[in-house]
Amino acid sequence: MAHRRLQHVLRALDSPGRPLGVLTLGDISREVYPAADPSRVPHTEDALLDTDDAFNLGNLHFMLQKHLLGQDVFLLAQPGPYARRLALTFCRLINAGYELVALHRDVGETELKQGREIRAGGSLVYVDSAAVRAAKHGRVLILEGVEKAERGIMPVLNNLLENREMNLDDGTHIVHPRRYELLDQNEARSSAFIPAHKNFRVIAIAAPVPPYPGYPLDPPFRSRFQARFVDPMGALLALQRGAGSARDALFQKLRDIILSTQIASEARHTLDAVAKSSLAAFPQTSLAKAHVLLSAFPPPPRLAPEQLARLVLSLHPALIHSPFTAWAMLSGQFEDAGLGALGSPSTSGVEDDTGLLGYRLSRIDRTDDADTARITFEGSEGTPVTLAARAGPHPALAYPFTHPELLGFVPSGRFMGLLTALLQAHALGWDVSYVPPALPSTASCSTTLLVRTFADVLGYALEDVQMYKELGGRELLMRRRVEHGGATTWEPSPLIEGAWQGRLVHLSGIDVIGPTAGSLARLTQDREVELWETKRIVRRLLDGEEQSPDLSVAHKSFRVMSTASKSIPLKDWLSDEHANMFFAVAALPMGAAEEERILLQTGCPVAVARTLLAFAEKYRTGLASDGVQKNRKLGTRALVRIARRVARLPEDGADLHELLSRALLAEFLPATEAMALKNMFEECGISARTPPFHPPPEVRDRRLVFPAATGPDRHEARPTTIPCFDVAQDPEGASHVPHMDHFYDNSLQTGLMRDLAIDLELLGEHLVLLGNQGVGKNKVIDRLCQLLGRPREYIQLHRDTTVNELMFQTVLENGVIKYTDSPLLRAITLGRLIIIDEADKAAEHVVAVFRSLAGHGQLTLADGRRVRAAKAREGDIVVHPNFRLVLLANRPGYPFLGNHFLHVLGDNFSCHAVTNPDMASERRLLSQLAPQLSEDLILRLVAAFHDLRKAYEGGTLTYPYSLRELLNLVRHMQAFPGDPLQEALRNVFDFDVYKPDTIAKLAAILDHHGLVVNNLGVEAARAAAQRKVLDLKFEPRGDTTLSEPKYGKHDPNNEAHTGGNTWAGGTGGRDTAGLGGRGGYMRLFNAHDIKQIPDALKNDIPDHVKERAREMARLELARRLEELNMSAGEAKGYGALFAAVEGHIAQLHDLLENLAAREEERVWVKRQTDGELDDSRLMEGLTGEATVYKRRGMEKPEMGRPQLKPKRIRFLFDVSASMYRFQYDGRLKRSMETAVMLMETFDRLTRKEKFVWDIYGHSGDSASIPLVETNQELEIRDRWKVVDKMEMITQYTFAGDYTRASRHHIGKERDTVV
Repeated sequence: MAHRRLQHVLRALDSPGRPLGVLTLGDISREVYPAADPSRVPHTEDALLDTDDAFNLGNLHFMLQKHLLGQDVFLLAQPGPYARRLALTFCRLINAGYELVALHRDVGETELKQGREIRAGGSLVYVDSAAVRAAKHGRVLILEGVEKAERGIMPVLNNLLENREMNLDDGTHIVHPRRYELLDQNEARSSAFIPAHKNFRVIAIAAPVPPYPGYPLDPPFRSRFQARFVDPMGALLALQRGAGSARDALFQKLRDIILSTQIASEARHTLDAVAKSSLAAFPQTSLAKAHVLLSAFPPPPRLAPEQLARLVLSLHPALIHSPFTAWAMLSGQFEDAGLGALGSPSTSGVEDDTGLLGYRLSRIDRTDDADTARITFEGSEGTPVTLAARAGPHPALAYPFTHPELLGFVPSGRFMGLLTALLQAHALGWDVSYVPPALPSTASCSTTLLVRTFADVLGYALEDVQMYKELGGRELLMRRRVEHGGATTWEPSPLIEGAWQGRLVHLSGIDVIGPTAGSLARLTQDREVELWETKRIVRRLLDGEEQSPDLSVAHKSFRVMSTASKSIPLKDWLSDEHANMFFAVAALPMGAAEEERILLQTGCPVAVARTLLAFAEKYRTGLASDGVQKNRKLGTRALVRIARRVARLPEDGADLHELLSRALLAEFLPATEAMALKNMFEECGISARTPPFHPPPEVRDRRLVFPAATGPDRHEARPTTIPCFDVAQDPEGASHVPHMDHFYDNSLQTGLMRDLAIDLELLGEHLVLLGNQGVGKNKVIDRLCQLLGRPREYIQLHRDTTVNELMFQTVLENGVIKYTDSPLLRAITLGRLIIIDEADKAAEHVVAVFRSLAGHGQLTLADGRRVRAAKAREGDIVVHPNFRLVLLANRPGYPFLGNHFLHVLGDNFSCHAVTNPDMASERRLLSQLAPQLSEDLILRLVAAFHDLRKAYEGGTLTYPYSLRELLNLVRHMQAFPGDPLQEALRNVFDFDVYKPDTIAKLAAILDHHGLVVNNLGVEAARAAAQRKVLDLKFEPRGDTTLSEPKYGKHDPNNEAHTGGNTWAGGTGGRDTAGLGGRGGYMRLFNAHDIKQIPDALKNDIPDHVKERAREMARLELARRLEELNMSAGEAKGYGALFAAVEGHIAQLHDLLENLAAREEERVWVKRQTDGELDDSRLMEGLTGEATVYKRRGMEKPEMGRPQLKPKRIRFLFDVSASMYRFQYDGRLKRSMETAVMLMETFDRLTRKEKFVWDIYGHSGDSASIPLVETNQELEIRDRWKVVDKMEMITQYTFAGDYTRASRHHIGKERDTVV
């Protein structure tokens, strides 16, 4: 007891010192003491909230109340910096130190409790997290973005919040300070118990869910806080007032519109929710941005509609993808305010060289300060505005441009207008987001060129950082490193290096990391961020402070510019949070005139360039937004590729149809889209030419020569010469040159090799080869490499391939992690061609890393190294000029169902469709392969397989029979000429033995070409089994005489019975139901081995026994039909309908089954406590962390994504009188067949819960006639009744038309109406 009293007295004497003063806020007061660690108090004096603002004071008063009560606070606020700045302002008022945790989906227990590190010498140490440090030292813990943390993470802090207790991984325990005082002497001396500081408090910040995306709060976690809702109206005004006063008339009207939009977007009552505005509220920082912008750049008396639209999109970029009604509503508000109507949000091709508010870039001058430039803008009325802006240390590109012809690009009016807008935002101190257009297909937006020109005119060192989906919030800021000897440490990411060095950091593809980008909000808004251990970047140093390893300041010139990959829809990533992090500049695509100038720079003839642009305009206009994933975009880069080829090979100018079809992968378009494309070609006067004949290539004098193609209208054709690879450039690459003993030349593949060689060697393009299985993708590219002497590397992707595996292979040796360069890095360094096989099988974000590598020669490795087209700094891996990427994949769509990876690659690759050879090429190839086979037989086989492929394309077959199957068939026939044709064909067609409709179609095609086979399918397989060399027979013993067909006895034990005539389900017996015997009237299989009697005995059956067996079979069928409540006629009628669509049922069933499987495709779930070791967390494993494994599991949905629900489909049939009246054209029969197809298909699905479907009809009597209710269980008789009812309704209904009314009525209840 005496010891406890002594400890209590000592702690009382150990006071924080004399108070600095008394803080009085309204009716409450608190003494303010010196901070125990001044470096932990807020350093954002110029970014704190105005304490003269009544709204801010009200929030601070609440927080002070709760602080005095020892309670933790939860601030509910819309996304933006206000809540964080409010918390920091409060900390500054009470002079309290703080710790801040920016939560995101990758935060785990380690980030909230203790991390592990290995120090020099191998000792393991535990490093306290921000939460633990705050509890120990009495700081305020700020948890920002609580709604982003995954479920189960925040409860880690529950005991610390409730009881101020926490068990730590190093064996120590944080206990409540009063509990610590009660410990006895031995316990108190133990270092295992650490008292939580009495001044420890928590301020949590989250956006309300809903309406904002995120995870709902865990009830036990929520109950430990006192909530404070931050009024969005007050936050908008408080942030704006913090930037100063504003008197501009435009700003006043704009403020009123922003505030009224906020009010309209809030739902207070039930009726308000129903009538909720489709116009989303403006982001939290929009008003402050508008004030600063309009203050620095005084607007003219009246802005043009286009300028108003650009201003609005910069403040509220989500309007780019909002419904047109939202834009129309906002335009109406601007008109009512007297500002005029808004221009279109999707303006393209505007040759306006003005930036925001009508200002033009006049000049850029460097000052005496190496890190500063003066940028002069000129308003529409000639008024100049000069602003001091931060700049980089390198020599800058002079502006105005002294020699525009040497720039390498044309500074068009559109380009200069966008550059001006970027420089305006930069001069005002903002980071910038260049937001792509919402339209799925447009001309180039000059994204990369704008970023580079921006850096050049200001002398910035540009740091390109490629985003990919696997990046976590922590990896954006830092990365693990193992030092020599095994010690672990952290090092800054390229983003943080750029912040310290004052670089322009280009975050390329920020859309692919989704909400993880929000972890950078504090860095972009306040220029502060927490790093590893106790290190952090602060906005500025306080008086008397100096930079140290733990405390640093971002360089004043540091800027961030983010761009999107355009592979993710805007609505999935362009959120309020993004708008608050950056100043948005809406992209403007090129116009036709600018695009034409670029095409003409390639040397392409004017006529060809204009034809290309005319076609591109039609194609882009006709590309629906819902086809982005499946259709190829025809961007400027694709047109430039075609123009370069025509300029290099003028004779190809007459083949625009072929070049455009190749770029659009027209070979794989569905029938309707192919027809639309054909019409576009005709409207533009682009006609197809007869395919030529390509003689085999030859190697002469270290050159690969493709002889001139021959054919109609090919008089201008000339030989194409490609230089072979110089072995001296890669002496060790000889072993990597493919070698093929046999390659059978044919016209189609020779022509393909010529096109590939031109793209690879003459134009320097990277390639994508797509095609069905077995068409020779690998063979063709390997043959080309063999002829050119080109060394090549090879990587095969699969569903589990990760980005890290593409870059290097990780090895753990003696506790030290080492990295071995992957084949990709070897190819980059040595200038080899690398084949990326099965590119469609890997996840899209994995394939996306090839986009920047092909487009710009850039790649950022996980270990900190950079791949660059030219060496910019020490350690860069320079892309060899001979390096080429070749991606191989199956065609998109059914039945391959690979990932839609093409849209993430953009136009950076030259695409080629690899198809089966034409008939002439295929005949030549097979004749070379099997010279002993007759030409007639080869011709028949080739023709039959061509018809099989046509049947696949027409939808009557579900498998694309390829050259591979035909080659294997011919090899078998060549090697075993004694085998009958039917036996050889079964090698290909036995996959479909249980698909009688497919077998029938196959047999019909084969028979049409004179390849007569008795049958295929199950019967053929059984018949072939009897012709084996070893003939196994069963000779029954005893009595084999027949009496009368019967069913036989049922064996309850289901034992095997062979021979005899007693048991049902036996084999090799007589009279009874079974298999392999004789004299029975029905087959019955009980899952036992079948003993087949000899054919002679099987055929020796008296006629009266056969007749009796047939009669019993007929009676049994009638009985079964009676069970189904169907007559023989009804059964025959339904069977006819079923037979007509049996093939379509199988195809539709396969499609729906695979689509359901794709939705449930599993991914790698990381940070698991068991499973497979995760290479990216090996260093964490060395330190002893448990969550270093990964397991296959369902991917967690992104925050805010709608819950996956069953697809609701209603099939609407016309059962009006006209269907019966005009049924002579087959319409009624086809309608009934379709109903049968749908009912049979949905009945066969294994995951019926994935679809909620029903069938309705409309006639002259009613707009809604139920035929099949939702998820109704249908037996065969029920299905027959449905189609019978359809026919009867058409027979008895009155004339009339309810088509439109039925669609309007039923469309409200279903996602899809068919």
